[in-house]
Parts: sequence; structure tokens; C-alpha cells
Amino acid sequence: MKKVFEILLPAKIDNVIRGTKIPFYIFVIYAIVSTVRSCIHLLSPDGGAGTIAGMDLSVAGADGIIFAFALWGSSQLLFALIQLLAVIRYRSLIPFMWLMLALEVLLRELVGAMKPVTFAHTPPGAIGNQLILPLAALMLVWSLWSASKSIEESK
Repeated sequence: MKKVFEILLPAKIDNVIRGTKIPFYIFVIYAIVSTVRSCIHLLSPDGGAGTIAGMDLSVAGADGIIFAFALWGSSQLLFALIQLLAVIRYRSLIPFMWLMLALEVLLRELVGAMKPVTFAHTPPGAIGNQLILPLAALMLVWSLWSASKSIEESK
């Protein structure tokens, strides 16, 4: 267990990938997609609520829905910038970033269960959650396992 914490939160945060590079490369792709997604929510006129998620924006309070989607885009952009920072400068944190991504998706799923919303169709994010959660879990385990193996081999 101590080794897991040392990999997730290394004493020396550097630009070294410990273990296999595959979780890193997949994370690069995800970070780019995350950046684009966040900009769409932040910059599109309806925040993507109607055009992408399929929400009915002809109802009273639609401005609040659009506002909430744009706010969500701004927080997504901050997370995406942290992801890109890890990709560019702090690669030793990639296992930690996979953990954060898995927790973010789990929390979104929890919010969706606690506060269900009706959509005209299944939004891409709902489908994405079904793909990203197992991918994040797999990449987290793989990065921890390969880093652990790498550390043992270097001793």
C-alpha cells in the first residue's frame, strides 16, 4: 500500500514516466479531448445544453441551464489545463491524474443518480462516462502496476 501512495504522490514530482508509457499516451489523447469539450461548453451560445445534450431550452429558466453548462465548461477547462500540465511537465503524476479522472466520472454519475434530468436523447457525456470510467480504472491499475514493477527492477 505504501508503494501505491509513493507512485500516486511521489516525493519528487518530475517529468519521468515510471513504468509503461501506454497510460501516458492514452491520457494525452484524453487531455486534448477534455480541452476541446470544455471549450465547447464554455464558448457555445447554449453551452451545449440544447445542441449537444438535447435539453429543451424553450422552458422558463433556460438561461440558468445555459449558465450552468457554461460554468461547467469553465471548471472543465481548469481541470483540462491541469491535465495538460501533467502531460507537458509533471508526467510522474499521470497515475494520480487517472485516479482524479475516475473520481470525477464517479461523482458525475452520483450527481446524475441523485438529480436525474430528462434529455431528448442520450447525451455524448453519458455515453462517454460508460467508456471513460472503465478506461480510467484500467489505466490507473496498469500505471500503478507497471510503475511498481519498474521500481522493483531498478533496485
